[in-house]
This record gives sequence, C-alpha cells and structure tokens, in this order.
Amino acid sequence: MHLDAARKLWQPTPGWLNTASYGLPPTPAYDQLHTALTQWRHGSTDWQPWDDQVTRSRAAFATLIGAPTEDITVSSTASQIISQIATALPPDARILIPDIEFTSNVYPWAVAAHVDTAPPDRLADAITPRTTAVAFSLVQSATGQLAPLDDIIQAAHAHDTLVIADASQACGWLPVTTHGLDALACAAYKWLMCPRGAAFGYLSPRLRERMTPTAANWYSGTSMYGMPLTHHPDARAFDLSPAWFSYVGAAPTLDLLNQLDTDDIRRHNLAMANRFRTGLGQPPGDSAIVSLDTTHPDTPQRLQRAGVRMAVRAGRLRASFHLYTTELDVDLALEALT
Repeated sequence: MHLDAARKLWQPTPGWLNTASYGLPPTPAYDQLHTALTQWRHGSTDWQPWDDQVTRSRAAFATLIGAPTEDITVSSTASQIISQIATALPPDARILIPDIEFTSNVYPWAVAAHVDTAPPDRLADAITPRTTAVAFSLVQSATGQLAPLDDIIQAAHAHDTLVIADASQACGWLPVTTHGLDALACAAYKWLMCPRGAAFGYLSPRLRERMTPTAANWYSGTSMYGMPLTHHPDARAFDLSPAWFSYVGAAPTLDLLNQLDTDDIRRHNLAMANRFRTGLGQPPGDSAIVSLDTTHPDTPQRLQRAGVRMAVRAGRLRASFHLYTTELDVDLALEALT
C-alpha cells in the first residue's frame, strides 16, 4: 500500500505532535476494537476470537522486525519484558546504560545488578570486559537521539557483552532488525500506534537458555490446570497473560504497517520534523523527535491556544512527527512558537 493512501486511515485533530507519548489508531484498529467492546458488553462471543488477535499480533511484529515468530514474547509493558531478561544475569553482573535512559530500561536493571552509565554517544567506548550487558534505547525518549547501533554491537561482541535494545521510540518509523541483538523490548502504544497494554519482546535462543520465567502463568505454559509445570519451548514461555482488547487493536495496525515501506514512513516523518526545525532556525536532523528549550514562560499557553499538543520531557519541549502528521500541524506549531 502506498503511504499517501494509508494516511487517509487516520483521523487526527490538527496539532497532534506527541506520538512519542502515544500513537493514534488507524480506522481498522478503532473499528475492530469497538466491535470487541460491543461483543464484551453483550456477551455475544467466546474470548477465543480476541485471543486469536494475540497470535496474529505476535506474527505481525515478528515480520516487522524480521525475526522468527518463535522468538517473540508478548507482554503489557517493556519494563516487564526487561525485568524477565534481567533473570539471565549472573550475581555479579554489571549493566551499562545511557545516562539519560528512560527508567523502564533502567529500574529493572538497577534492582538486579550494578548499573554503570555513559553518555549515549559514548556508550560503545564505555563497554569493557567487565560489562555483562549493554542496554539502551534505539531512539532516546527525551532527546530523540539515535543510538550508534553498529558501534555498540561491535564493541559488545568484542567483549562477549549482551546487547539489549529498547525499540519503543523506534519501531514504526525507523527500520529495526534483530541483527546483533540478544534481546529487544518494545512498548507498542507509541510509534506502532497500538492500544496501551500491548508490548513485544525479541528473545534470542542463547539468551532464553539463561532466563527464568518469573512471571509464569497459564498463557506461558501448556496446561490450564494443575501440575506439572510445563512451559512453552520457545519465547512464549515468557509471555504475560495478554490484555485481549489491546491486541484486538494491535493486530490490524501491525498488519497495516507491514503493508507499508518503513523507509517511506521515515522519510515522511523526517520531512515533517525538519520542516519544523527549519522554521525554528535549526539545522536538519535524523530523528522524528525534536527537543526544544522551553525557557519562554508563556510557551505552553501559546501552544494550547493554537491547539498544538506536545510533551515536556527533561525540562524541554518535545515534538514528535509520524505518518499522520501534516504540514498544517507543523505550521500551527511554528506559528505558536515564533
């Protein structure tokens, strides 16, 4: 499907520049979720059709990142996936993270191991033989900075260091693969535009051998009742019991994304982000997230009056641009800010 045709499936109110907080659903996802809610209201179906959407979503996410379906686990949050990954660490583990990393990829490590930090652009240089794992976001939440992925992977492999990526601010607009990664976690309610409550993880076979399914439940096992304890033989052993309606909305959105060219989405997003940067007298950038100084005291009020919705992160305005962003959205923000 061509991107221009697909964009007609979204109906944002002008001024939405906040996908880094949450993405907006396409019409097929909204309609299917509404149907499921109606079924729930009237008790007109079994739960199995909703659960089928978990299977459909898992396969679609695997396609999106080019991974085998059996290596994909489903959850509700990225932090829960990362917490289970942390069970693979030895008692004396040392984890290296960026010094501005979002806490969902910080706190799970902090309760399990010693945490070292480094600036995002110096992460590769900070990996040493003592580094058990390096954990980082492919795109930083606060600043939009892209990780120097190839440098990190090369340095990590030289020291047999595990590579753990959070793709929550990347999947959906930036081409993402599992090449060189031991694990990847992704909250799907941002750039993947799924309902909050759907999250996906890639767990490599060599990492799974070292992990413990500490959130074991009926969905991660092969039986609903009684002993013995039997896990699925693949990444499903680390599944969290799914929030069905979140996956009812996730499946059609992920299928739609797989019909599009991620490079086309990236080009569109960067065109909108760079139109915004240019209007503010900034040079072009490589991220769909733009971070701005917020020192002017009436900036929030000006944006609100213009109907522009952004976020404030780390004391700075954060604007984010996705496939449904238009030049009108950008120009509304520029007029309010300038």
